[in-house]
Amino acid sequence: MVEPVDVRLARPFGGPEPGAVPAAPVDPAGAAVLADLAAALPADRVLTDPGTVAPYVHDEAEWADHGRPLAVVRPRSTAEVAAVVTVCAAARVPVVTRGAGTGLSGGANAVDGCVVLCTERMREIVEIDPGERLAVVQPGVVNDDLRAAVAAHGLWYPPDPASAPWSTIGGNVATNAGGLCCVKYGVTRDYVLALEVVTASGDVVRLGRRTAKGVAGYDLAGLMVGSEGTLGVITEITVKLRPLRTTPPRTVVGFFDTLADCGAAVAAVTVRGLQPAAFELIDRHCLHAVNEWRRAGLPEDAAALLLAQTDLPEPAASAEAEAIHAEFVAAGARDAMMSTDPVEAEALFDARRLAYPAVEQRGDAVLTEDVCLPRGRLAEMLGRVEEIATRHRTLVANIAHAGDGNLHPLIIVPHGDPAAKARAQAAFDEIVAAAIELGGTVTGEHGVGLLKRSGMRRELGPGALAMQRAIKAALDPHDILNPGKVIG
Repeated sequence: MVEPVDVRLARPFGGPEPGAVPAAPVDPAGAAVLADLAAALPADRVLTDPGTVAPYVHDEAEWADHGRPLAVVRPRSTAEVAAVVTVCAAARVPVVTRGAGTGLSGGANAVDGCVVLCTERMREIVEIDPGERLAVVQPGVVNDDLRAAVAAHGLWYPPDPASAPWSTIGGNVATNAGGLCCVKYGVTRDYVLALEVVTASGDVVRLGRRTAKGVAGYDLAGLMVGSEGTLGVITEITVKLRPLRTTPPRTVVGFFDTLADCGAAVAAVTVRGLQPAAFELIDRHCLHAVNEWRRAGLPEDAAALLLAQTDLPEPAASAEAEAIHAEFVAAGARDAMMSTDPVEAEALFDARRLAYPAVEQRGDAVLTEDVCLPRGRLAEMLGRVEEIATRHRTLVANIAHAGDGNLHPLIIVPHGDPAAKARAQAAFDEIVAAAIELGGTVTGEHGVGLLKRSGMRRELGPGALAMQRAIKAALDPHDILNPGKVIG
């Protein structure tokens, strides 16, 4: 029996640990901006002391550079966000928007002389409409808090990134976050109906609609999802909801002696047309880290395990679980089992959510990959990752949303070892290149930020990149919104 773990304690809300960060030099122009911000906002909104600014200057991406901000601003309303952007636009001061700081690509990292606009205090659930199956929230609402609030109305918000206990809806929208359920129920973009956005000029616009259908004009709300704060500042989000799932799930667990066999099992389940509600991979390195940190009682002697879960009503659930079990066995699982115990199932999926922070807790630097492959190429990609890790003498642990081909190799490097860091960076680059070569993408859900810019350029090519830059120039002509990120 796998022991339950408390996933909500996995990582503190608010991102990096505080510490002294040198303040950006304040010239007369910067002093004027600070004075204008102080005049436009209540006194407690603007932070300039290095000790209080420090937790807001970068996200959780190892090795992504960050600069020294002029100030951090924590608004509470759309009007206050608009006031901040208006002041910054007039002075051509960059605005870097961040939420909880749980990103893994450097997308929320400060640039020198910027104003970091943190939405963590915009935490209101404005509306839950059971009849229309929608909710309206401010961007600082934590994902799991929204899920709990709508569950009280018999509704469900499906997007569930592993950081759901601490990441915010605004950040989820900015990166188009995925999660464990996205293999069946889709990613954040699939649930965004409408957005309220502050533009680069400080104007407030509403994009999208509240209706179940609507095709008037370009899909500007969809354009904002995944834009990582480079096109506007999201201040309100309308999301669609589904009925709450009430059928106890059936979980299938398979233990495999090689990662290649795991990949073959994933491909076989897909080819057969099965549609698990979650389909995850955890390798032995991650299992050991979770056990070491949480004493979870997980098996560690297999190369990896696959977790699949069906949420169909009976008898369809039993039939789907049995079919998945059969494919695991046929693909070479040394052991496979089915369970209807909800406590054990939740503990297993909590272990998947805890894998990344558990690896972090070991004290090494962790560079997180986020490539996504056609599901039929996952086995080949896992083999490539193993070969790359061996050749560069680098430890690479693997977790994955296996059902949709989204692989997260965790490249683990001892602190204070520059040679190991250089080898790890080379491995990172080769993994990105291999994903593109196999028909994949350089990011499935973490976003481009700083770490994936060169990979995205290789993936998209000059024509598509030029289109993206034209959009950026049209909506942010002075390049003040999160400059240098994504396409920068």
